[in-house]
Amino acid sequence: MSDGNPLGVYLRSRRTKLDPASFGLAGGRRRTAGLRREEVAQRANISATWYTWLEQGRGGSPSADVLDRIARALTLTDVEREHLFLVGLGRPPEIRYRGSDAITPRLQRLLDELTYSPAIVRTATWDVVAWNRAAAAVLTDYGALPPDQRNVLRLIFCDPRVRAAQSEWESVARFVVATFRIDAARAGADAEVAKLVDELSQASPEFAAMWRDNNVQTHGDGVKRLRHPRLGPITLEYSAFAVDARPDLSLIVYNPATPADRKLIESLVEGLPATP
Repeated sequence: MSDGNPLGVYLRSRRTKLDPASFGLAGGRRRTAGLRREEVAQRANISATWYTWLEQGRGGSPSADVLDRIARALTLTDVEREHLFLVGLGRPPEIRYRGSDAITPRLQRLLDELTYSPAIVRTATWDVVAWNRAAAAVLTDYGALPPDQRNVLRLIFCDPRVRAAQSEWESVARFVVATFRIDAARAGADAEVAKLVDELSQASPEFAAMWRDNNVQTHGDGVKRLRHPRLGPITLEYSAFAVDARPDLSLIVYNPATPADRKLIESLVEGLPATP
């Protein structure tokens, strides 16, 4: 099979690596390793002829639903499933929202190494699930909040202290709503969004009005100006990064914009009690 049929090449490579015994299938003497084409087709609930044509490059473009069923039949990992869609349809699959708040210890250590740069990890629904000491000192002491209150939108619209800390609250609020909308849509978190939007719309007429505007915006990078209760005015430059293999998570790093801002943050962080 030539490389002119990348989908067929990839399907066959995944199929031949599977152990029939792990699926309760008799091993016996097989001409090739792995599952037979008809066995994959049966597991995917598609015709054996259609699956054979896909491997041979004669079946045309499969639908996303067919690729999803084949991915399950071949027990592909998330990254293997993504590659299947890329070679089969020329695009990645729709993201499956996990809703998990777990991050790796390695990622937490990365946050902790950013001593004087506040950094957080947030989900697609803008729940803050990890942070460093600088973030707790400069932005919000997330550890002092119940887990269900560590949400950026709840804080911006419902927490007077957080609202007062924003130099330009309305501009910040509109940016947060517009970015939240596109992040949640990309992650496929429709059910989670509906619940949060309903809650915030009832709690804040300002949020309800901004949500009805249907504006969207990407996070990227920019400048954040705060009125810190202890530091006074402070300016931060922020950048947003995707967490590899976790499309539902984003890493946001806030760097002091000037040496003076850095000295202010240093004085605040160094005055905090040591974390356990």
